[in-house]
Amino acid sequence: MYATERHALILERITQHGKVAVRELASDLDVTPETIRRDLDQLELESLVRRVHGGAVGNSLGSLAETAVAERQPLNHDAKVRIGEAAERLIPRGFNGSILIDAGTTTAEIAAALVRRPADELAKLQVISNSLPILALLAARSELTTIAIGGRVRGLTSAAVGPNALTQLAALRPDLAFIGTNGISAEFGLSTPDPDEAAVKSAMCRGARRVVVAVDASKFDQDALTHIAALSSVDALVTDQPPRTALAAALTENDVEAVLA
Repeated sequence: MYATERHALILERITQHGKVAVRELASDLDVTPETIRRDLDQLELESLVRRVHGGAVGNSLGSLAETAVAERQPLNHDAKVRIGEAAERLIPRGFNGSILIDAGTTTAEIAAALVRRPADELAKLQVISNSLPILALLAARSELTTIAIGGRVRGLTSAAVGPNALTQLAALRPDLAFIGTNGISAEFGLSTPDPDEAAVKSAMCRGARRVVVAVDASKFDQDALTHIAALSSVDALVTDQPPRTALAAALTENDVEAVLA
């Protein structure tokens, strides 16, 4: 296989999975690890990838990389819909309790699935969110009790953050929290670029009786700048592909149930 062909395959895998590993590529392509390292060095020189320990990620996946809701909405949309529907099924039929839904395009699909429930089921629920788009979706069903977490709204994510949001969350103990994250890895756990958003997500994880993380596979093995919570704080992960070796082992070690959509 020519170098240009390897480069194309490497970029395709990064697009699909968010990250590539030197040893895995060397085995799959039947070349030496040194050859793959040279390939990755060349792609980094061309600003197409960013080298990380053991491999590479897409050039846009720096620890501070963050895109607006409108840009993220169409990305992996089918997977997000499946994840949202699978996560929503974790709420028992006839459930009488409180649910917290974090801001995010994947968590928004959980809300979209939830509001399709019959009126008599929605009447038993209290749903809390810090996301303006999610709150608008929930408020359209008058049978549902919707509670808004207030604070400074980040334009990039349409999420309420800051001291007011943290004060409100500290006084709440919801039965179930659905959390979104920019990255999930074996070593760093859950992470996101913005410290204020990380603080809110951390407070959600601390307060909820049960924590469910909803992410597509592009977030696997990614570390954003700011830590949210350890995997030991998570009860279940709802996603579209089986986690890879290191993350899968860490999830098992921390008794995190993996639910495939």
